[in-house]
Amino acid sequence: MNTTVETVTERIRARSRPLRQAYLQNAQRTMETFPPRKTLSCGNIAHAFAACSPTDKNRIAGMQSSNLGIVTAYNDMLSAHQPLQYYPDIIKATAGELHCTAQVAGGVPAMCDGVTQGQPGMELSLFSREVIAMATAVSLSHNVFDGILCLGVCDKIVPGLLIGALQFGHLPAGFIPAGPMGPGVPNKTKAEVRQRYAQGHADREELLAVESASYHSPGTCNFYGTANSNQVMVEMLGVQLPGASFVNPDDPLRDALTRETVRRVLAATGQGETPRPLTELIDEASLVNAAVALLASGGSTNHTLHLVAIARAAGIILTWQDLDELSHVTPLLARVYPNGEADVNAFQQAGGMAYLVRELRSAGLLNEQVHSLMGEGMACYAQQPVLTDNGGVEWVDYDLPSSMPDVLRPVTRPFSGHGGLKLIHGNLGEGVVKTSAVKDEHQHISAPCRVFDSQDDMVTAFRAGELQQDVIVVVRFQGPKANGMPELHQLTPCLGALQDQGYRVALVTDGRMSGASGKVAAAIHMSPEALDGGPLARLHDGDLLSLDAASGHLQVMLDEDVMAAREPAHYTPAETLLPNSLGRGLFATFRQAAGVAHDGASVFK
Repeated sequence: MNTTVETVTERIRARSRPLRQAYLQNAQRTMETFPPRKTLSCGNIAHAFAACSPTDKNRIAGMQSSNLGIVTAYNDMLSAHQPLQYYPDIIKATAGELHCTAQVAGGVPAMCDGVTQGQPGMELSLFSREVIAMATAVSLSHNVFDGILCLGVCDKIVPGLLIGALQFGHLPAGFIPAGPMGPGVPNKTKAEVRQRYAQGHADREELLAVESASYHSPGTCNFYGTANSNQVMVEMLGVQLPGASFVNPDDPLRDALTRETVRRVLAATGQGETPRPLTELIDEASLVNAAVALLASGGSTNHTLHLVAIARAAGIILTWQDLDELSHVTPLLARVYPNGEADVNAFQQAGGMAYLVRELRSAGLLNEQVHSLMGEGMACYAQQPVLTDNGGVEWVDYDLPSSMPDVLRPVTRPFSGHGGLKLIHGNLGEGVVKTSAVKDEHQHISAPCRVFDSQDDMVTAFRAGELQQDVIVVVRFQGPKANGMPELHQLTPCLGALQDQGYRVALVTDGRMSGASGKVAAAIHMSPEALDGGPLARLHDGDLLSLDAASGHLQVMLDEDVMAAREPAHYTPAETLLPNSLGRGLFATFRQAAGVAHDGASVFK
C-alpha cells in the first residue's frame, strides 16, 4: 500500500477518534432506543400505511420484513433527475418480489446550477445542500424504515442526501443514479462558442443552438463536473454499486442495477442476510478512497467542500491538507472535459470506473479494508457490470487495456504524476487550485491585480477593454457569509479569451468555480473570506500578486504593516437592493451561520 495513503488514513483516524466514537455510539444508541417501527403506537403505524395495499399493510405491521424509505430528488426540469420519475415503481416492485416493502419517504429540492449560473438563484445553491440534508432527515424521521434508498445525482443534491442519511447511520443506505445523457456537441466546441460570445463575436442565436445541442436529452450533463464527480464519490464510498455511475438512462442495464441496489440494501437491513449499516460503509478509509479516485480522475473542486462536510457528518475530520498530500501521490489517469476534450461517455467506453479502480489498486493507492453494499474490499469495484439473459446483473473481471488512451491511461503512464489539486497558501489566506486543466506554462503568474466585488463588474470591465494586459483578477465578497458562495462561471470565457490573446492571467476569489474550472489558473475558496476578515478585502487595484499553482503559493507583494494599515473594503450585498427577491431573503440565517470553506462551508457544527 502507498505509504502516503496509509499515513493520511491513519492520521485522519487519530485526529477523528473522539468525534467518530461519539458518532458511532450515538448511532448504536439510536438503534437500541428507537428500532424502526418497534416503538411506534398502533396509531402511528396506521398513519404510516394508510394508503398502502392490504398486502403491504400486513408486511409493514408484521415487522418481520424490511420496509425501505425512498428519498427522491425527482423533478422533470433537471435532465439528470427526469428519469427518476419511475424509479419508485421499480423499487416497490422489486421489494415486493422479495416479500418486503418500500415507500417514498419524502422529496428533497433539486436545483440546477446550469439554470441559475450567473443568476441570483445561484446564491441559494451551496446552501441547498443543507436544506436537502434537513429534508432527508425530515423524510426519514417517521422511523418506519429499515433501510434508505436515495435518488439523486447533481451538484449539492448527492452530498445533501448523504449528510442527511448519515443522521440515520444505524440503517443501511444505497444511492441510485440515472446515468449521463448521450454525446452531443463536443464540449470544446461549446467552450469556443461561449468564449466568442463573451468577446461579442457570436450572437445569442448561435450560443443557444450550441448549448441546446450540448444539453440535449434526459441524463446527467456529460462533462466531468460536480454531478458526475458525485457518482465517482458514492461508488468509492461503497453506497452505489460498482459501475453504476455512467450507464445511460435508456440502457436496459440501468434498470437492472436499480433492482440490484434494492436487493443489496434489503440484504443489509437488520432482517437481511448480511446486516450492514451506513456507519460501516462511510469511514476514514472509504473517504480516502473517494478522495483518491476524484483526484485521479480530475474531479470537481466542489468536493474540497463536500467531502469535508460529509466526513464531518460521519464524525470524521478531513482537511484540505489531507487532500493536498493525497494529490501529490495520486497520478492523473483521466482526461475528461474540462480536463480534456472527451465526455463521460467516452470515459465509460474507455474502461470507466472498473479500469480506474483496477489501476489505482495495482499501485496500492486504495484502502482495501473497507465495506460496501457488495461486501468487503475493493476488488468488486474493479469489475464491470453486465446484463444477464434473465435481465439481472452480474459483475465480471475487467482486464482490457484502455480503448482510448487519450481519455484513460494506466497508472504506469499517467497524464500527470500529480492529482491536479493543490492547496494554496500565503499572506492572502488559504485556498485550492485545480491544476489538471491548466497547462504548465500558465500555472505561474506575477501581475498587478484588478479587484472586483462581483462577477458582473468583472465582465463589464472585460467588455469595455479594461483588462487587455497581464492581470490577476480578484473577485471578492463571494464567500458563504457574503452571498452563499455562488459559482462564478461567467468569468471563465472572459479569462480564457484574455489568455488566448497572449496575456498572462489568473483568478483569485473566495467564491467557487466548481467542476467546470477551466484552463486558467484559479485560486478559489480563499479562506477566510473577505467579509469575514479575509485579506482579500484589503487589496487595491494595481497591487502586485504572485500565484504559483505548482508550488502552492499565493502572495501580495506588500509589507505586512502596509496591508494591516488599510481599511477593509465595505461590502453591500446585492440582495439588500431587493431583500426578498428569488428566495434569497430566506437564507440570511444560513449566511450568518456558515462556516469557513476549509471546514466545508457548512452551517452544521
